[in-house]
Amino acid sequence: MEKTLRMSLLFDFYGPLLTERQQDVFQMYFHEDLSLGEIAEQLGISRQGVYDLLKRASAILEDFESKLGLVVKHQERQELYGELLNLIDTITEREEPSTVVAQLKAKIRQAQATS
Repeated sequence: MEKTLRMSLLFDFYGPLLTERQQDVFQMYFHEDLSLGEIAEQLGISRQGVYDLLKRASAILEDFESKLGLVVKHQERQELYGELLNLIDTITEREEPSTVVAQLKAKIRQAQATS
């Protein structure tokens, strides 16, 4: 499950950089949960061909991440947003929330939802 989640995240960030064929096979395998045999049958290629395509696409995605680090940066931002929201919750529990704190909290939630 961990690998599937990682591959899905990598695909979300770098998928458009793959060839159309690699994108199709990747989506069939990881998003539609089709087996190698099912994909091979649909595309008219061997199971080994599907496996090779997936291996190559995965390696390309991992290479992009090692060079650009967008997924790691995204995960770090998400953790930071969570920490900030926890701090704001701590402040608002102790005293009446100010307008500024409420606005800050709303902006953080908005940024969290869009990144």
